[in-house]
Order: sequence, then structure tokens, then C-alpha cells
Amino acid sequence: MNLNSSIENLKVLTKPQIAALKKLGLNTARELLLYFPRRYLDFSKVATIRDLRPGENVSLKVTVKNISKRFSFRGRISLAEALVSDQSGSLKIIWFNQGYVADQISKGDEIFLAGSPEYYKNQLQLTNPLYEKVSDFPLHTARLVPVYRLPEKVYPKTFRRAIAAALPLTDELSDDLSADIIQRQNLLSLAQTVKLSHFPQTEEDAKQAKRRLAFEEIFYNQLLAQQYKLKLAKQQSFAIKFDQNLIKTSLSHLPFELTPGQKRAAWDILQDLEKPRPMNRLLEGDVGSGKTLVALIATLETESAGLQAVLLAPTEILANQHYQTIHKVLCRPPVNFNTRCALFTRNFCLLNNKTLERKKLGQLMAEGMPGLYVGTHALLEEKIKFKKLALVVIDEQHRFGVRQRAKLIQTKGKIPHLLSLSATPIPRTLQLAFYGELDISQIKQKPAGRKPIITKLVDAQNRNQAYNFIGNQIKAGWQAFVITPLIEESDKLGVKAAKTEVENLKKIFPNLSIGLMHGKLRGTEKDAVMKDFLDNKIQILVSTSVVEVGVDVPNASVMLIEGADRFGLAQLHQFRGRVGRAEHQSYCLLFSDNQNPETLQRLEAFTKTTDGFELAELDLKLRGFGDIYGQSQSGWNFKYFDQTYISLIEPARQEALDILQADLELDNYPGLKEKLTGKTVHFE
Repeated sequence: MNLNSSIENLKVLTKPQIAALKKLGLNTARELLLYFPRRYLDFSKVATIRDLRPGENVSLKVTVKNISKRFSFRGRISLAEALVSDQSGSLKIIWFNQGYVADQISKGDEIFLAGSPEYYKNQLQLTNPLYEKVSDFPLHTARLVPVYRLPEKVYPKTFRRAIAAALPLTDELSDDLSADIIQRQNLLSLAQTVKLSHFPQTEEDAKQAKRRLAFEEIFYNQLLAQQYKLKLAKQQSFAIKFDQNLIKTSLSHLPFELTPGQKRAAWDILQDLEKPRPMNRLLEGDVGSGKTLVALIATLETESAGLQAVLLAPTEILANQHYQTIHKVLCRPPVNFNTRCALFTRNFCLLNNKTLERKKLGQLMAEGMPGLYVGTHALLEEKIKFKKLALVVIDEQHRFGVRQRAKLIQTKGKIPHLLSLSATPIPRTLQLAFYGELDISQIKQKPAGRKPIITKLVDAQNRNQAYNFIGNQIKAGWQAFVITPLIEESDKLGVKAAKTEVENLKKIFPNLSIGLMHGKLRGTEKDAVMKDFLDNKIQILVSTSVVEVGVDVPNASVMLIEGADRFGLAQLHQFRGRVGRAEHQSYCLLFSDNQNPETLQRLEAFTKTTDGFELAELDLKLRGFGDIYGQSQSGWNFKYFDQTYISLIEPARQEALDILQADLELDNYPGLKEKLTGKTVHFE
């Protein structure tokens, strides 16, 4: 046996189990050893029968007095029953639906049992405990027992036996982290990590093993991000000279003054555009903070320099909304900079509000006509070519896939500048982990004149009063959103579903038009629903989380959220940001059947602040980033790194930089280079 030996050679697994594990990618002993537990059951306390307490996880070292198998519940369920004892007393054991246990354990055997005793008919009893014969190296009891994510055919006890069989090979594992890094960062070696992950003696062992795994994840994350950043700095882009007169003139014609945050962000971007290397910046702004206007300043200067800029939106309706805003701001009297502004989607093809053939507009792009081109995924089609593409702006960047973004980035010759917009506030402590390859600008203030959204947590007794309030708002000419967590009704979660809620609201508001939006609708169907809502053909829009970000509906004044406890604070804030987009007063109403004090405290905290960044920090503290942002936001599959290990980010970044500054291509680090093969940064 060696690390490259097939798991079949372990002689522990059946053929169906081997096939199931291979589907998980566990083909060799090496891959098996590097498949780590997701959690542990603490059965390390070995107690006596006399000291048992109900509900406490313990292990027992006992002798089997007798054991038998029988059938119960009209002969349908096979049971195993045993009486065991130690020097302090005896205890009844029962295994439901596990009659085979009586064939594996015999009277007189000395065994370990692990479980949590409970009272049954005024007598302590252990039900369905883990069991194994006493040995010096227990696998399933009398220790911290690892729990793995396994396919149905592979039993936990069988998998632990397979790990134990492969464990002697651990010392053959080569460590991709250098001895210097391991020493500087006070980490376990890979061999130690494997041993203490699968067989920790104490909780501290398990913590140290996870710390090494967490460091390794964030280290590879930073290695990839910083390598991309350093390589990008060596590429050529378009150096767009800062046109002070143009920018001053454009800003002077706006009906309002930029906020300090908008000014700082715009200056960051304009400075980047002057450099001959590609900008790679994220503009992160709270909902309604005016990110799009800042992006327009950059596109105006790009177009004025005789170059092309692209603004990508995730939906056609949002692209059309951006186009109309741009045309209003840049192309109409008294402001008219002769800006060429085009809309290119599957259903629209406009140039300065005049319909144009798609083929003709495509030809103008390919010929290098300066202008701002607004579009959706349609602009990412293979047929579309740009001759002088100098700036790419991506709105709601996480909605675009890596390969889609790469189509615009990987152009011949000079690489365009990239500006990403995101309305999802990321806690400051996590920005390096999520966006290590990016420079970041933030806008925290909102434009003057916007009234703070009044947010209320509504109890069940006041539900009808809330419906009356919504009815009055609609009578006054406004509209309302109603958000539900699911599409179909779910008994498991006990939350209102969108389809059910539509029927409920039709009974409450029989004279109103009520629409439905959810993720299973096709893109064209979603656009049609949102257009009807924008045109006030729908007064109440019931939706799942697909309206979290995006389209601006200035006429909507109420956001009602069912099952508010099911969402994180950051996501609730995104929902709330769909209203309050104009000068009139708007409202956010939270409904929740969950009476847990901590949940209610979290929702009450949400009602007291409209600062998305503050809420993101609070959400991180309460829930952890894995539950809030998931893998799609981070661009990296974090399994072990979480908010517990935030302090590892900067050391990991510095270790990665030290290596890359001496060896950018990692030619002297074949192990690290192999780890990054096939990985790609998200072009946020």
C-alpha cells in the first residue's frame, strides 16, 4: 500500500461503497486521508453507569450480560435488546431497526457504548448507541468521534475503519507549505493535521487541525488573487487622461451635488483610468447610494477620449433602466455632451434612442465607434467584437459567470479597465478574502432628499392592520412588494410560499392586480412581470428573493417580508432597498412566526438602522459569512475558513506575496502551482 493505492486495497469497503466514494472523488488512499470531518461527536467522557445523567453524551465500558433479537410493531421492526453492566450497576440497551447487532455482540463481550441516556418508564435507557468491542484504539466511541459527509451506501463506522486502515500512510504525505511558513504561522504539519483531524485526542487537537486547514484555504485564495493582481499590473491598458473641464461641466449640470463618498470613489476611478495598466476596482455602495452615477462619470471620460465603454446589467429590464438614466443625464438639454449611448439586448437595439439594426450596431462596435454600450449577456456573444474597448462596467457583478466576464477581459492587445458595482456590503474584515485581487472604493452616504425607510416588526395581532395600511398606500397611488422565502408551501420550514401568498392576497385585495415573481420563471417572463409592475399594471408584487437587487421601482412604497427570520440582515437590507427610491416616505414591514428571543432581538436591531455596512458587520457576528454570502460571493469554496480565522487573512496574504514577488509563475513551487491549476479568480 502507498498513498496512490486504490481504496479497494484497504479491504474494508464493499464494491458499492467503493463506487459511491469514487463518485465523491475519493479514489486513492491519499484522497481518503485528505477528506476531513465536518464536525465531531464528543464521546470522550467515559463514565460509569451509576454516574449517568439524562441528555449527557458519554461512553461506557461495560460487559454484556445478555443480548437478544426480536421483532416489534406487528413484526415489522427488528430490535436488539441487551442488558449491560459495570462495577457500578446495570443498564438496558435497545437498538431499533438494528436486530443484526445481536449477531455481532455476544454475552460476556466487553464493549464500549456511546450515546445519550434518556428516561423511559422512569428508568434510564440507552437507545441506538454506537458500539464496538473494547480496544486500545477505539474508532467509534470513547473519543471525539468524527462525522463525515457520506453517500447513502457508506456507513459512518465503515468509513472510519477505512480511514484507520489508511492512517499508517500519513507520514508519506508531502507538505506544500514550506517548513518556514509552518513555523512562522505556528501551524501543524500536513501529517499532524491529518492525524489530529481524524483522531483528535482533545478539542484543542481538532481546533489546531482546523486552523491549519483554514490557513491553507485562505493562503491558496490569496496566492491566486495576488498572482492575478501582480500579473495584471504588468499588462497594458488605455491611459485615459483626466479631463478636468469635462468632469466639472458634467457635474455642474446635475440637479444635485455628489455625496462625499461619490466624490472619493469617482476620484479613485479617474486616477486609475490615467494609468497605463488595467484598473480592477470594485465600487461597493449601499442600496440607493448612487453607484451608477459614479460609473457614468468614468464612461463619459472614456467616450470623450474616443474610446468605447460597456455597461453590463444582469437583466434586460435593468439594462433598459440604466440606458434611460444615462440618456437623461448625458444626452438631453441642458446637458448634451454628444455622447453616443447605445442599448444592445435581445429585444432592443437603440443608438441615442433611435432604433438600429443589430447587425449595423455590431458593425459600428467592431469599427471602434466611441460610445457607451449598455447591455445584458447579449453583449457577451461571440459575434460581438469591440475595436477600442477601454472600460467595462459590470453591475451586480456576482450575477455574471467567470467565463462570461473573461470574454470581455481577454481581448487582443490592450486590456480594458474593469469597474464592478455591488450593492451587497461586505464586512471590512472579509474584503481581502472575498476580493483580494481588487482595489475597493465604497460609498456609504445616500443622496440628499431621500427619507429614511420606516421599518417595523409586526406581530401576528397586527397583521390585518398592516394589510389595511398597504391598501391605503395603494389607494394613494403607490405599490407594494411582498417577499416570501419559498415558491411552494413547505411544511418543514412552516413559512409562507409565494404561490400560496398570491391566492391569500387575492382574497384580501380582490380588486387589485397581484403579480408573482420567482426564480423558476424564464428570464423573459421575469422581465414581463417587472415591466408590468413598473407600469403600475401590478399593484402588489409577490416574489421570492429574486428581487433582492436590481431594478428601480420609484413608485413602490411598501416592502412586506414574510418569514423575515429566514433571511440574514444583509439580505433583508437588500429587500428594503427596493423601496425608498424617490422622495416620498417608504416602509418596510417584517413578519415572523419565530418567537425565539435572539431572533426577535436580531430583527429589532434591523429596524433601528438603515446602514447596510453596519448590518453586514452585525450579520457576520451573529451568523457567520458562510450562511450570508455563500460560495458565489466569495469566489472560493471555503470549507474550513470562517469568521473564527479572520486574523489569518493578512498573514496568509503576506506569505503569498513574499513567494510571488520572488517567483510569480511559481516555477520553484510545483506543489503550489499544481494546486492553482484549473482555478481562476472571479473577475468581480
